[in-house]
Amino acid sequence: MNALLSEKGQVTIPKLIRDGMGLVPGSVLDFEEDNGRIIVRKVLAENPISLWRGRGRLPVGKSVDDYLATIRDGE
Repeated sequence: MNALLSEKGQVTIPKLIRDGMGLVPGSVLDFEEDNGRIIVRKVLAENPISLWRGRGRLPVGKSVDDYLATIRDGE
């Protein structure tokens, strides 16, 4: 795939690649030059799991096992 460099030094990343890499507006990319090649990597700001750690709350009076049994049964 080819892309054209604009006068401002901007390049549009082809949609197929953006979609495949999960790139959305605001995604941070890391650029590296290596023997005449440009290497671009998606930067993960933080471990995605740690973003959700501690956000879940159990209903009052239920243990983890009780809660899991309830949601698995669809009650």
